[in-house]
Amino acid sequence: MSFDPRSLERLRQLGRELPQPLDAPQQKTAPDSKSNPKRHRVETEDDPELLFHELMKVSNDGNVPEHLMARLKKAEQKKDEERRRKDRSSAQHGNESGGQDPSQAMEELTKGSRGENKKGKNTRPRQLTAPPGSEEESLYVTFGQLLLEDDEDES
Repeated sequence: MSFDPRSLERLRQLGRELPQPLDAPQQKTAPDSKSNPKRHRVETEDDPELLFHELMKVSNDGNVPEHLMARLKKAEQKKDEERRRKDRSSAQHGNESGGQDPSQAMEELTKGSRGENKKGKNTRPRQLTAPPGSEEESLYVTFGQLLLEDDEDES
């Protein structure tokens, strides 16, 4: 097949105007909030009590997968550690700011048991400031039991 010079020139011109191959698509550098799938509250909750309630809502029969139980345990441990840290810092702060140290508290308790405290039977016992489950609390409880045993022996 032969082309006349005019048609050949037109074909060459069209060949120069053909689109060039596209470059490879570039990856988006900025994270797009719409591209992140919405996560369930079971996956995002950090409070162990709320997480437990969410797990029970999601579970049909009360069974929870191991990875979610591990998440719950980890959240509970984290909350316990934060509570202990807070208790330690408040106890240290209390002692530094003129709070009563444990030896003074013990002296006052023993005075009251020997009758040196003249307030009478209508006095209320002081609230224990030791955190629950601490060594200090167990010592207070043991000491109180010893005082009660002493009172029984004297009667």
